[in-house]
Parts: sequence; structure tokens; C-alpha cells
Amino acid sequence: MRISRLYVSEPLNCGQHIELDDDSAHYVRTVLRLAKDDKIVLFDGSGADFLSVLLEVSRNRVAVALEQRQPRDVESPLTICLGLGMARGDRMDLSVQKAVELGVNQITPIETERCLVQLKGDKRIQRFTHWQRIIQHAAEQSGRSVLPELSPITRLHQWVGEQQGLKLFLDPYAEVTLADLQPENMEVTLLTGPEGGFADHEREAAKAAGFIPVRLGGRILRTETASLAALSAVQMLWGDFRGVSKGC
Repeated sequence: MRISRLYVSEPLNCGQHIELDDDSAHYVRTVLRLAKDDKIVLFDGSGADFLSVLLEVSRNRVAVALEQRQPRDVESPLTICLGLGMARGDRMDLSVQKAVELGVNQITPIETERCLVQLKGDKRIQRFTHWQRIIQHAAEQSGRSVLPELSPITRLHQWVGEQQGLKLFLDPYAEVTLADLQPENMEVTLLTGPEGGFADHEREAAKAAGFIPVRLGGRILRTETASLAALSAVQMLWGDFRGVSKGC
């Protein structure tokens, strides 16, 4: 039987007794419907799971005892930073969630000229917190014991000048494909556009910063499809998808 996993923001150690925060306690009580003496796995983002047992599940508190540390190595040898042109609502949420499942190491929401989303003030903070929760839940579900970093929302022209590794941006009109390239140090930076695509001056800024325009086949992909297709492709070419059996 599969044991549920929960992320805990504080450092964890074997033999420790901790009390879950309100959100996690509610999830254990109401969603998972766990009870005293049930097993659960906790992780703190340090690269290991902690097999744990519930000491108390009540309306007021959920207490857990950490029994066994289990190192967990499910990370790709490829380091991937994703600059994600901001999209509306569910499309952005889907892109963030699936990027975590596909092994991305860092996500930066990118503001571009043609973004259909303009976040100001409190809404900016709320959306950032919302994406952090999506990253946490996706890591819990997918078995990752390291949480990808979510960087602050950044303007494209600033972000492109700060990146390293093999730098790529998706362009359906490019002549180069991923198969034509090879990262030298197992670091890849991907830049994907918003729903309206990149403006010409943004393409030029990316190229001036060393980004290579690449295409994914002959079709034009929606923004949420493009990022996931690109992440899958780079993992297949250079990451941990290479060892996957072809099957029959």
C-alpha cells in the first residue's frame, strides 16, 4: 500500500517528534483520513524521506514521530532552469505542476510584452504563494525529495542576462532542433513564451544574451504544451529519460 508523503519546511532528524502546521494537519485529518499509528512519509527538501508514524490525530493537533531516514535519489543528472512566460490561470498552474514532475530544478515566472496576465501588488504575492504550493504538492505526489526553487517574477530582459549553461528559447520558426545541440556541463536553461508569443525585440534580447532559438517539430504548440514537450525532450536526450526502456 502506498504511503502518503508530506513536505515539512523545518529540518528533520530521526527520533524527532514534530507537530504539523495547520494546512498539513487538515490534509492528514480531512483528506487522507489517517489515524493514530498510521504511517506517513515526511521530507524537508534535503534529499531524503523520513518514514514516520502518527502519534496523535485530533482536532487540535497532529503529532508525528520520525523513525527512519531513507536517502532518496530520484533527481536527474541534468540541471534545468525554466523561464516560464506567464499564462492565465490553469494554464500556468499546469505548466508549473508538470515541470516539477518532469524534474526541473528552478522555475522563474517571466513577464513579457505580450503576457495576458498583469500581476500587481497583493495579487503578485498571492500568485507567487499559490505557485509555491503547487510545487510542494507536485513534489509530494511525484516522489521528489528536493523542492525546485521558485524565483521571483522577473522581466524577460533582466532574466536572460543572468542565465548560464546551454541556453535555449522555443521558437516555432527556428531552424535548429534540440538534436543538433549538446550541453557541455549538464546545465540547460529553457525559455518559453506566453500565450501571445515573444515580441521581436524580446527574441533579439534573448539571442544577444546567448540563447539559441530551437523548434519542436513543425507544429505550433500552445504555451503549456511547449514547456512540457521541451522538458520531456531534454530529459530524453541528456537527462534521466535516457535509461527508460523502449518496451515493445
